[in-house]
Amino acid sequence: MKAIMVVGTTSHAGKSLLSAAICRILARRGWRVAPFKGQNMALNSYVTTSGGEIGYAQAVQAWAAGVTPTVDMNPILLKPQGNMTSQVILKGKAVGKVSAADYYEQYFDLGWQAITESLQHLAAEFDLLVCEGAGSPAEINLKHRDLTNMRVAKHLNAPTLLVVDIDRGGAFAHVVGTLELLEPEERALIRGVVINKFRGQRSLLESGIQWLEERTGIPVLGVIPWIEDLFPAEDSLDLLERKHSNQGELEIAVVRLPRISNFTDFDPLEAEPSVSLKYISPKQELGHPDAVIIPGSKTTIADLLVLQRTGMAEAIQNYAAAGGTVLGICGGFQMLGKFLADPEGVEGEAGRFKGLNLLPIQTVITGQKVARQRQVVSNFPQVGLPVAGYEIHQGRSRIVETPNTAPNAYQALFDDPSLGLVDNYQSVWGTYLHGIFDNGAWRRAWLNRLRQQRGLKSLPTGVSNYRKQRETMLNTLAAIVEANLDLAKILPS
Repeated sequence: MKAIMVVGTTSHAGKSLLSAAICRILARRGWRVAPFKGQNMALNSYVTTSGGEIGYAQAVQAWAAGVTPTVDMNPILLKPQGNMTSQVILKGKAVGKVSAADYYEQYFDLGWQAITESLQHLAAEFDLLVCEGAGSPAEINLKHRDLTNMRVAKHLNAPTLLVVDIDRGGAFAHVVGTLELLEPEERALIRGVVINKFRGQRSLLESGIQWLEERTGIPVLGVIPWIEDLFPAEDSLDLLERKHSNQGELEIAVVRLPRISNFTDFDPLEAEPSVSLKYISPKQELGHPDAVIIPGSKTTIADLLVLQRTGMAEAIQNYAAAGGTVLGICGGFQMLGKFLADPEGVEGEAGRFKGLNLLPIQTVITGQKVARQRQVVSNFPQVGLPVAGYEIHQGRSRIVETPNTAPNAYQALFDDPSLGLVDNYQSVWGTYLHGIFDNGAWRRAWLNRLRQQRGLKSLPTGVSNYRKQRETMLNTLAAIVEANLDLAKILPS
């Protein structure tokens, strides 16, 4: 089983992007390559064609490799949901929730079995696997239950790259410290160090590289220059560091929910030159943006209560009453309704909770998760546009008729009415469809609706879907990495 491994001295070292770049480089060289991450903890996820849920980063890596994402590429996905618990996704399916303290006891053996089975499946189909670790491989208190770093590397006897983020400082200490804490058989697999996110003149780094190689006996195989973030980090903490994207004519505010999920939905908006996208905390002032988006959430009710406690819920209601445009996606869609009920306590405490009352729906949270890809046709903002995306939710929503609801005041957003609603003024929108903005024509039509309200000229809608922009970004990333990384010294013969 031919494989290489990418581990990092810390989280955010750049493992995911480097793995994606290597996948694209090798695919262009004629290798049939696939990504692999045994266990991932992330709230950005993707639904495969089989209806399985995996980390979004592994989907990007699969696209970089030119192959279709499958559940074997990320057999274990942990989705944090508060109170030190996570939902466990095993081979693409939700199998329960567990506390951090109990995870090792309940899922270690089962998880390692899933990992080894997935590796066997991938090895039968691909020439080479590019395996990504998680966090650091040298967390002493966690190594005995680490399923995804050097345990995988040893199982595969995979030559391994150790990546360090030099931009944050302390890079040499991170590398030496990590190597010192590895077992001898683990350290023997580290064939090269990659210094990532370097700013400045390479010549100023040479003395440090020489010292590091002499100190460790391991070559520095690459110094990757600072690259503007082409893709989002998996961790929602990354949003805390984001500034406004662009200085566009339209300002769109995304509410940064405490348990925000699938914020990859907004990558296409960040790539729009005409859009200034900002993430706002529920504690901040809403201001007067052209649109407000309530994104997905891993624990919808808990995040709804945060909006209500901070006053953001009332601010959004007032904004909508004044004619502002509000869009809710997945959990955000559920929050826009009249009520949310969790009779089984799936998300925590059982109960019935008031929503924002901006759409005439009621949602019941259930233990059974919906996860599937969808192909639909739009009714709004333009009739007949093909739209692709995917659903990931544990709620079932239905329209609630009330005496105060005017006839035909709300319309189905797509040809499948279960996927969303819009009011007749096209000011309040709600949908279960993740990836909606990936659809270029629909995205531009929606933005043009906002531009009309501002008296701005409409943008052309005959644009490609976001996947073509993603391909360009992957090619750019691969070209930069290939020019600055000596892969020959780590590739298996």
